[in-house]
Amino acid sequence: MTIVTLTSDFGVHDYDVAAIKGAMLHSERNLLFVDISHNIKHHDIVQAAFVFKNAWHHFPEGTIHLLSVKNFDVAHKGFLLIRHAGHYFIGPDNGVFWLVFEQMPTEVYQLPLPAPSRFPLCAVYAQAVGHIATQKPLQELGPLTQTMVQRIALQPVTTVSQIRGSVIYIDNFDNVIINIAQDLFEKVGRGRTFALYFKRHDPIRRLSTHFYDVPIGDTLCRFNSAGFLQIAIYMGRAATLLGLQVDDIIQIDFHNKK
Repeated sequence: MTIVTLTSDFGVHDYDVAAIKGAMLHSERNLLFVDISHNIKHHDIVQAAFVFKNAWHHFPEGTIHLLSVKNFDVAHKGFLLIRHAGHYFIGPDNGVFWLVFEQMPTEVYQLPLPAPSRFPLCAVYAQAVGHIATQKPLQELGPLTQTMVQRIALQPVTTVSQIRGSVIYIDNFDNVIINIAQDLFEKVGRGRTFALYFKRHDPIRRLSTHFYDVPIGDTLCRFNSAGFLQIAIYMGRAATLLGLQVDDIIQIDFHNKK
């Protein structure tokens, strides 16, 4: 049985996801579907990439991943099939895969545009998934390509004693995720004390391991399961209560020990 994951901005109230799954089952019945998320904000490839890139590598090799967000412009850009690290990735060529992989994968196929229809995604995904699941040669689906649409993610700015990052995601618990990875924090910080500044709030000066390291209602920062720095309120909603939104600037100043 072939595992097929789905990540999209379709939501869960309409028929789109069910129609795509039904079309794939017409092509190959021996499929196991796993929904990563269909609650991506409409056309938000940055959010889609963040959610997807922190989930796909937990699946076994041979898994097929559909990443279907911001599909309205595929008539101009087309679709891609990527084989990478033993996995298969299918989706529109709109920059989302560049955000997932951060560089060009070595095996990328350009899928032909579907014939005009009421729901062309069904045809594209059903054909590609059925082809992969039955282990047919990938080059029969489309030619190899050396290009795909690029989208550069905003990166933290660092000095010897400072990191300026930004909010990249607000999770379901209203925790605030920042684009500062733990290895960058440790590389710049070198074990020094720090102060994390955001908006006009008092800075956070302690790195927590668990949410419960602080009293209920207190603000904290910690590294989440994906290895990114997050601001949270124990048993509270940090983004709402602190007024933080995606793209807000976060600054960390490191201080030499006296």
